Amino acid sequence: MIYLNGKFMPIEQACIPVLDRGFIFGDGVYEVIPAYSRKPFRLTKHLRRLQHSLDGIRLNNPHSDKEWCNLIEQVIARNDEEDQSLYLHITRGVAKRDHAFPQVPPTVMILSNPLLPPPTELLTSGVAAVTSTDNRWIRCDIKSISLLPNVLLRQLAVDAGAVETILIRDGYLTEGSASSIFVIKDQVLLAPPQSHLILPGVTYEVVLELAAENNITYKIQDITEKELRQADEILLTSSTKEIMAVTRLDDQLVGNGKPGAKFSELHKLYQHYKATSMRAGIAH
Repeated sequence: MIYLNGKFMPIEQACIPVLDRGFIFGDGVYEVIPAYSRKPFRLTKHLRRLQHSLDGIRLNNPHSDKEWCNLIEQVIARNDEEDQSLYLHITRGVAKRDHAFPQVPPTVMILSNPLLPPPTELLTSGVAAVTSTDNRWIRCDIKSISLLPNVLLRQLAVDAGAVETILIRDGYLTEGSASSIFVIKDQVLLAPPQSHLILPGVTYEVVLELAAENNITYKIQDITEKELRQADEILLTSSTKEIMAVTRLDDQLVGNGKPGAKFSELHKLYQHYKATSMRAGIAH
């Protein structure tokens, strides 16, 4: 069951006109929100990021935070899974094909997919990643539905039998094609600074909060490609992957080729934080 423009319906019945600007131009934004035990996780942070994306493309938010919360809770309730991944999709609406902004209602959709935890074997062994030049546009802080560069970059990983493509721009680490990236060197957690070249990751924020609260030394700084390749550990994070260890990069082992101590510590802290938040009912 999904929500589309004011109505709840089975996804098979959902349709949009071919002149929707999301279909024609990729003119819209999206957000992905995990829900555990039917409770949205870090919802306030996700809605703040959604607002940032809408502001970035000059599209008025069609709903207040309270209205979004209500719609999301209804979609969760109408689907069977206890853990769900909520996808919010907003386009500039339906109008004749013209680049200039039309004065029409936006298209608003919310759909749910089952949210599965990362497989245990990948948490135990880690995952492989490849690197590539970051050739996306310069407003990567906007969660745009125009994802063709990300699609092509992610396919590089698929072609290589890897999980993610880690991106390098002008000699510096930015992020993954669909994740945030951390580096550990000499027991210090290094995080690329947030900028217009990086999506402000909600899980990225959680990791830094957990580091600060648990006396894990961390630095937010530019990370060179050399520092990435010489890392003791590499972590990737996202709302659906949570925290995973990269143990092979471009066919070279990262560290000793096994998930490291900082990954284990942060993964346990994240799982505890998530469970505590759900029990306390503070997922919003």
